[in-house]
Amino acid sequence: MSTDKQAMDRKKLAPIEYVGLCMVALSVVVLLFFQEGFAGIYDAMFNRAFQIFGFYLFDRNLGAAIVVSVMTGRILERLGFTDALMRLFVPLMKYIKVNSAIVVGVIYNILGDVNAAGRIAAPVVMKAGCTKDEQKIALATLCQAPCSFSIIVFGIMALTYAKVSVFPVIIVGLILPIFVVPLFLRLFWRDTKAVDITDLPRFTPTTSPMDTIFGAAREGAQLVFLFIVPAGVVIFSLIGALEHFGVWQPISGILNSFLGAVGIEPESGVLTIITSNTLAMSTLAKTLQEGTVILPKLVVGSFVLANSAFPIQVPFGQIPAVWSPILDLTEGECMKAAVLGCIIRVVYAILCAFLLTPLVS
Repeated sequence: MSTDKQAMDRKKLAPIEYVGLCMVALSVVVLLFFQEGFAGIYDAMFNRAFQIFGFYLFDRNLGAAIVVSVMTGRILERLGFTDALMRLFVPLMKYIKVNSAIVVGVIYNILGDVNAAGRIAAPVVMKAGCTKDEQKIALATLCQAPCSFSIIVFGIMALTYAKVSVFPVIIVGLILPIFVVPLFLRLFWRDTKAVDITDLPRFTPTTSPMDTIFGAAREGAQLVFLFIVPAGVVIFSLIGALEHFGVWQPISGILNSFLGAVGIEPESGVLTIITSNTLAMSTLAKTLQEGTVILPKLVVGSFVLANSAFPIQVPFGQIPAVWSPILDLTEGECMKAAVLGCIIRVVYAILCAFLLTPLVS
């Protein structure tokens, strides 16, 4: 039975109810006078969102690649790979004065997939006792590595066709940021501490071989259907709505002009940011193979940008969805750290395009 005070409070309109009433009124107006426009918005959002299903389940079947990458990552973990990383990086990270567990995600990302890295690295980060600032550094550093190994392969092909020396670009573009980015981020996130190997537990699980393989396969499938596809649908639906109103086309044009001006090949740059890094690098490699002349500067910039946590649904959707349930961070904090990591990657790609290219081409 409600009290008089509760009854009076219930009679009052809450601020969100004003918003709801406005939405009801707007819906009635749209249904009465703008039915075709409403149907057009819905179709635009649906058609864009359906591309995610094409990417992950049908046309490119990236979902199967993610399942395989999770299985690969879990098998590597079971074979002592994570503990081996700790042995290598604990001494190195002492100089930066951060917990060496922050690099686990970026290493697994290079070897496998950004989502698999989250499933494997996030528990390691927590088990190693990383502070909240170190967790943010781990996410921002994760964004400096490619979302799949295929990006590196296609990127190497593009660099080769453009007659760019591959080895220095790999060292500067992929390896160096693992150390430089945490060092830089310590200026802002200062609650960090170096650890000794004796302060860390062992990270190799003791599951049986069959449990490892089938458990990882189930985990990968759950990741695709419950986290990645829904996050991608949200982002692509919004893009579809913007396209319907004619807003997205000018944004895309401005993005093309900006990327070309700062040393990143526009077509592959836009594909990296909006759609798929793998598609971006494969398209760039095919274009160069066909004899199209592209400035080495643009190829280097595109390669460094593609080897990151883009496209945008990853920092805005997938990373928060995969990491936040495991870390001490909220979804918003995870997203901010990931977006910052992607911004750092854009700046780093521009620097590599202008400063590295004269040395390697």
